[in-house]
Amino acid sequence: MCRSRLRDGEEEPVLDVAKRAVDAATAAGADYADARAGRDETESLTVRNQEMEGIDRLTSSGVGIRVLVAGRWGFAATARTDAEEIERAAALAVEQARAASLLPADPVELSPVEPVTDHWHGPCQEDPFDVPLEEKVALLMEASRRMQQVRGTTFASGVLDFYRRRTCFASTDGAAIDQTVTHSGGGIEATAIADGQVQRRSFPNSFRGHLAGAGYEHVRSLGLLSESERTAHEAVDLLTAPSCPDEVTTLVLDSGQMELQVHESVGHAVELDRVLGMEAAYAGTSFVSPGDRGRLRYASPLVSITADASLRGGLGSFAYDDEGVAAHRTPILVDGVFQEFISSRETAPAIGEASNGTMRADGWSNLPLIRMTNISLEPGQGSLADIIGDTKDGIYMATNKSWSIDDKRVNFQFGCEIAWRIRNGVIAEPLRDPTYAGITTEFWNSCDAVAGPEEWTVWGTPNCGKGQPGQVARVGHGTSPARFRNVRAGVR
Repeated sequence: MCRSRLRDGEEEPVLDVAKRAVDAATAAGADYADARAGRDETESLTVRNQEMEGIDRLTSSGVGIRVLVAGRWGFAATARTDAEEIERAAALAVEQARAASLLPADPVELSPVEPVTDHWHGPCQEDPFDVPLEEKVALLMEASRRMQQVRGTTFASGVLDFYRRRTCFASTDGAAIDQTVTHSGGGIEATAIADGQVQRRSFPNSFRGHLAGAGYEHVRSLGLLSESERTAHEAVDLLTAPSCPDEVTTLVLDSGQMELQVHESVGHAVELDRVLGMEAAYAGTSFVSPGDRGRLRYASPLVSITADASLRGGLGSFAYDDEGVAAHRTPILVDGVFQEFISSRETAPAIGEASNGTMRADGWSNLPLIRMTNISLEPGQGSLADIIGDTKDGIYMATNKSWSIDDKRVNFQFGCEIAWRIRNGVIAEPLRDPTYAGITTEFWNSCDAVAGPEEWTVWGTPNCGKGQPGQVARVGHGTSPARFRNVRAGVR
């Protein structure tokens, strides 16, 4: 089990810091207060064409204090944790809330939560911050070398990312929670350029690879070296491949592309703050309404989707959210019918529910927002090979390259790195620059196959943006390959 590394090798009493902050806010006049004393540690390595592009390390610690006074929020954060500074920050948060209480608005009411005292560490067998830097660099250099050996490769890149967050939460409800998550992962990327074409292939996934809630053992399992040459060959071969045709066709998506399909067209659409209009300026609202619960046929009966913060190994996994609510497994779609939003203590009462625990902040210095946990497409039956074999004519697309979706999460367009024609149940020639477009509910209702558990992968998305000022969250998605009928492909 990996442990949180603290200054001078000693346990820093950050839970005591959180408790002192709550006490200071109460003394300053808060009706409710919670505090998150936290410490973040990150490391990122990037190699390109066997040269180091960067090694970035960051450590950040401090405390954020959130208060309610007369039903209005106030928040202040500080990197100093001495008693005098905590009292100043707590008083500032209370002052903000009092000022906000002069504005005409309904007072905030919080759904109840059972206060707990707990310590929790996420899964981690091999501490990624203890693995020698030389070993990490050597892995990326060798992957880059193997990709460069493939004739026609222009750029050969690799990246490793490591992250640890310890969060100590206390509240006037009586919560005292100390939890730590560790994330590890990485990926490689080959780019080929010729005759005005730029083609790219990534492994195991695009946009910094494949990250998981795990230690360095996850990096060792990725197979970055064994897949290097194949990845580069595919990038080079795409230079001479025909373009993806513009047609309505049967579309099969790989597990990696399904990750982003779920993220954009389901995950963001069921965030209750968007639905209630509390999150609109930065990334839009949602077409889903509270009255749709139990009624909206969102997808075909083959599609069930859950939000599960208790899923092992996801970037959206934890024991308690940043309001002290225990991790939940929540049904979002059951047999294609919409069931539940993801919510907070403030938003859940608006639909007569209690929070299902999805509030998370981008570190101790930000207010928590409703964020996806692990939003997963539940596995169906059979394999990807079974789906391909059962497809007379269609296109199989893999690995996300681009995305666009409107501010109601209705109309979308995605681009992938590569596609292959499917003819009579067999994968045929590759196609370059594949794209597809659709309308969210029409698309999901056209799903007629989802591959089974053996094809199911929990992918990590480390850069989900939301909020104003913007925050970044780490979320997870379990997905299998799936098939959709009558989809417009080749959109330009």
